Amino acid sequence: MTDTDLHSELRPLLFSIAYRMIGSVSEAEDIVQEAFLRYHRAQTADVESPKAYLSAVTTRLAIDHLRSARVRREEYVGPWLPEPLLTDEGAGDPSVQAELADSLSLAFLVLLERLSPVERAAFLLRDVFAYPYDEIAEVIGKSEDNARQLVTRARRHVDAERPRFDVDRRAHEELTDRFIEATYSGDTEGLIAMLAADVYTYTDGGGKAQAPRRTVHGRERVAHFMVGIARPDRGAGPVTLHSVLVNGVPGRLARDAEGHAVAVLALDVADGLVTAVRIVVNPDKLGHLQAP
Repeated sequence: MTDTDLHSELRPLLFSIAYRMIGSVSEAEDIVQEAFLRYHRAQTADVESPKAYLSAVTTRLAIDHLRSARVRREEYVGPWLPEPLLTDEGAGDPSVQAELADSLSLAFLVLLERLSPVERAAFLLRDVFAYPYDEIAEVIGKSEDNARQLVTRARRHVDAERPRFDVDRRAHEELTDRFIEATYSGDTEGLIAMLAADVYTYTDGGGKAQAPRRTVHGRERVAHFMVGIARPDRGAGPVTLHSVLVNGVPGRLARDAEGHAVAVLALDVADGLVTAVRIVVNPDKLGHLQAP
């Protein structure tokens, strides 16, 4: 297999591992590039399985990245959300889309933040990518028994708080449409009717864009907040909204008059109601979405 073929075949898997580990598109791409560089520097003829080698290097680099970024993450201004990943339509199979959203959603990636880097690696390799325990143990430098214990502990934490999703993407898209329409028309009562009683809004500005530094909680507060930020007198300038898939679920990408990405919105939906609103406005997390 040529280097080009190897890169084309394995890059999507390696990026999927790195992105789910660290929640950054640009940094995941850097990690994947470094993994391929290390593979080429090694005696590649002695590498029995390029996939296993590259997966291990990618995962270890991601673990190191998380450890070094922990202090920065703890000092982050306001709610933290991953860099949004705009996914294409992909396979038309609804079950495939549901599985994608379940392991790629912003809510799921935020939940993974509660795991240690090694727990996160073991859990993702096993439950998302179906790696055998002996390979996981080798990747994380633990015994196979320890790897099993890490996965079990991580799974228990994740399952206790894993958000539920409606799998009907068309219904999710229609609810997103109505949510946006009510927001921009100032229909507070209409918004309240779409929101779960325990709804939250998380707005990630990172201290670099105007955004509340705390979550907004409750139907009335979230509805008034959304109508307030959409008011034309706020001076943000006109934006165009584009329907996109944000981490596997319907969402919206806002661009300003010059085509720059200024916000990404995605809704968590369960039982036909919005359970969480997630908005990324930190310009550092939107750089990879800029129009060419």
